[in-house]
Amino acid sequence: MNNALDLIGRVLISSLFLVSAYNKIFSLGGSMDWMEGFGVPGFLIYPAIALEIILPIFVIVGYRARVSAGLLAIFCLATAFIFHLDFSNQLQIISFLKNIGLAGGFLFIVVNGTKDWSVDKEKKYVRL
Repeated sequence: MNNALDLIGRVLISSLFLVSAYNKIFSLGGSMDWMEGFGVPGFLIYPAIALEIILPIFVIVGYRARVSAGLLAIFCLATAFIFHLDFSNQLQIISFLKNIGLAGGFLFIVVNGTKDWSVDKEKKYVRL
């Protein structure tokens, strides 16, 4: 049961990034303009999309999940403090707190790793 819940948790926490990358790809110009409105160069949308696809997949399958989760935690914190600091707007407060919460969830993965259902899980050998 723990393995299933661990995998479900990894899928749920990572799915937001896959959807976000999909949306960025299909509204590339708007996403670039939005980033540039915050003083962030628009070309950084490409590495952001790559991070939002590759790292969540690594977390889901359990390949270098701790490193990937650590990088996603940093990404969430950076996103919160760069793009969601307008606390006069209720939606921005919610987005800020969502990113902080996601960073916390990823830190749990950094500390605890994944259970048995992961690519990196060490195989246990029995000596005969």
